[in-house]
Amino acid sequence: MLSEIFYLVRSPTDGRYLIARPDAESSGYLLLFREHFDALSYLNTHAAEVANRFAVESIPGTQLGNLLKRWGFSGVGIVTDPLLPKVEFMQHN
Repeated sequence: MLSEIFYLVRSPTDGRYLIARPDAESSGYLLLFREHFDALSYLNTHAAEVANRFAVESIPGTQLGNLLKRWGFSGVGIVTDPLLPKVEFMQHN
């Protein structure tokens, strides 16, 4: 996982990342995509009316830990199917 490149969705206006909150008590899970086009498909399928307000960025797996700590995320959610969506959640310690 550390040697992979992941794609995430971010708002250019306020710098916030697209996250998932499977429960109300968590600080959220950063949504990651394995391909750039998967992130775009997710946006176009589930948020077509606001998709133009977001940008897709890449991040190497080696920088994920620092990003999670800096923003205080509970972990990551890797989107394996952007159309359904199907997400695998992993908690970060």
